[in-house]
Amino acid sequence: MKKGNIRLSRSIVSHAEVEAVSRLLIEEGYLGMGNEVDVFEVEISRYLGVPREWVVCVNTGTAALHLAVEACIEAYEEVLVQSLTYLASFQAILAGGAIPVACEVLPDTITIDLDDALNRITSRTSAIMPVHYASNPGDLETIYDFSQKHGLRVIEDAAHAFGCLYKGRKIGSFGDIVCFSFDGIKNITSGEGGVIVTKDSDVAQRVRDSRLLGVQKDTEKRYKGERSWEFDVTNQGYRYHMSNVMAAIGKVQLQRLEKEFAPKRKALAKLYRNSLSTVPNISLFINDLEQVIPHIQPIRILDGKRDDLRAHLESRGIETGIHYKPNHLLSLFGGGQIKLPVTEKLYEELLSLPLHPGLSEQDVEYVIDCVKEFFEQG
Repeated sequence: MKKGNIRLSRSIVSHAEVEAVSRLLIEEGYLGMGNEVDVFEVEISRYLGVPREWVVCVNTGTAALHLAVEACIEAYEEVLVQSLTYLASFQAILAGGAIPVACEVLPDTITIDLDDALNRITSRTSAIMPVHYASNPGDLETIYDFSQKHGLRVIEDAAHAFGCLYKGRKIGSFGDIVCFSFDGIKNITSGEGGVIVTKDSDVAQRVRDSRLLGVQKDTEKRYKGERSWEFDVTNQGYRYHMSNVMAAIGKVQLQRLEKEFAPKRKALAKLYRNSLSTVPNISLFINDLEQVIPHIQPIRILDGKRDDLRAHLESRGIETGIHYKPNHLLSLFGGGQIKLPVTEKLYEELLSLPLHPGLSEQDVEYVIDCVKEFFEQG
């Protein structure tokens, strides 16, 4: 078996992205937020099949979550969110002045457990943030029924899920507020970046202003290559706008998603599933690969040997990851004062294998062979 040098994830860019940025640098002469961002938002709206005014680009997925929370949640109100998610979800809620309430996950999908969430509702609960872990939206229909019954806003953390479907409809084409990430290793990238998609015109306008330091209606001027010199500010704002450089990269990536990235990610994930589904002591998560474009490839190691397998794969030149340390175990969010046994057990078992469009089928077969080698050796 050959030695590998297999990265867990990586950015996939080509000469097309380089040319787009070069054109902007040399010909346009303006790198801040301008027409390029406007065009990118239009192209995202067309891709999702939503009105253009629903789409607002920002500089990170975390900024998208932060502004979404701040636009619809009052200070010190509570947001239900699964603990097993990246830190950004919790930090964004906190930054928006709200309180994240850590909830359990369903072990087969790592999406929020609504039975557990129900037990955590209080008079201050005003929103739920379902996380589309490993691109899986879970049972969104039931989540929205739950939110309607309890009078909650829904802020979807869809950082992993750009381009994915739910019952044949694109994530972001329906729902309340949906936040995507375009950082370097997501399904598409704009270098950094994110986008908020919402049919709530008040939320969309609040986000547009807030991303530009709260300057009212500055977006319209920027898209015309102008600036606001006489203006008013009524809400807290931030430097969260997307730059033209980011948008130039994102536009090219969006064109590549359906032709290149999505088929490759799905094919590699299917190869993992077909090859590892019969390996003892490995459990795979429920994920409809006809509907989702998998961002990461997590598996569960059930025999307590997760760390040993990780060391074995590292010795074979294979990077792995653990997505994620539960937030309720972090000092800022309680340091383990509450117990979430399903989440904590999963944290001990999770291991993410390499998955990105830069991998070949031979690379993935090598990873699979090394995993099987470990278990065959006992």
